[in-house]
Amino acid sequence: MPCSNRRGPRTKPIGSPSAVFDGSRRATSVERRYSRRPTVPGTVDADAFRALFESCSNWGRWGADDERGTLNLITPERTARAAALVRTGETIGCARPLNTVADVENARPAVHLMLRAGDVADPAVMSSTSDYVALAPHGFAHSHLDALCHFVWRGQIYNGRPAGTVLSTGATANAVTIGEHGIVTRGVLLDVPRLRGVQWLEPGTAIEPSELDAAEAAQRTRVGEGDALLVFTGRDRRRAAHGPWNASERLAGLRYTCAPWLHDRGVALLGCDGVSDALPSGGEPRQPIHVLCLVAMGLQLLDNLDLARLAASCAERARWEFLFAVAPLRIAGGTASPVNPIAVF
Repeated sequence: MPCSNRRGPRTKPIGSPSAVFDGSRRATSVERRYSRRPTVPGTVDADAFRALFESCSNWGRWGADDERGTLNLITPERTARAAALVRTGETIGCARPLNTVADVENARPAVHLMLRAGDVADPAVMSSTSDYVALAPHGFAHSHLDALCHFVWRGQIYNGRPAGTVLSTGATANAVTIGEHGIVTRGVLLDVPRLRGVQWLEPGTAIEPSELDAAEAAQRTRVGEGDALLVFTGRDRRRAAHGPWNASERLAGLRYTCAPWLHDRGVALLGCDGVSDALPSGGEPRQPIHVLCLVAMGLQLLDNLDLARLAASCAERARWEFLFAVAPLRIAGGTASPVNPIAVF
């Protein structure tokens, strides 16, 4: 939605960024048309990035105490309409398998230990099996939901709260528990490799806002207010063909100029089989989509999803909308939660 329709006062602005965002080229006229904001060229100085941040900001829109951000756009009415999309009842999970093996993209593998196993149990008596699971959800391996306290920009998190809101004992606001009762809405998948006629996007590929429009047109769908947008890049298809690579250095995703597009459409939740940001971004901040979504818009991110099966199902049905449900764990003060989002047709 346009910034002119923003409700409520904005709290104190962020401090002037000192970093310089050095992109690889100048923004096209198409990008400027879609952003409808101050022109942000490929090389963005501190003032230009601050202007972009301010133009996408939802600070104060839902009140000075708001912690839900764009989840406020998912009204009961929108959830009910999304439920009406269910026709066959087929469900598709969107989480990657929990990775317990260290590799170039998994610096902090999950831990899965058996506490009690059946192969050593006494067959003459009742027994049980149990296990222990531990993981660091952030990074480039595990499917997770980022909380609005995850990223800090110029000393502040979403809605102008100071970075010190996140203590050594956990976050006192903007924690992942804002979604503890479930996030259920209309989901839309945009298949950019399909648009380009390829199986996957090469690492480092930056998706432009014009391509989001083109994918919508090709799929005859439109992302609307309160929707969960899933951007498919084909990451796991490439991994299956060529093996893992250092995703922290090169990963397909959205160029920072897509942020105004997300804001204008009123996207409530953004997911990707990468981390939404194209890496490298070209400068600082290193992950501008994370900064503009989590900090400015209050838009939570789903990172490292497995969208290959969902993309194939959408193409087979020629239908790219579905009921979409996510339920984070109730981790008090948590900056993230492992999740297995479900798409329902």
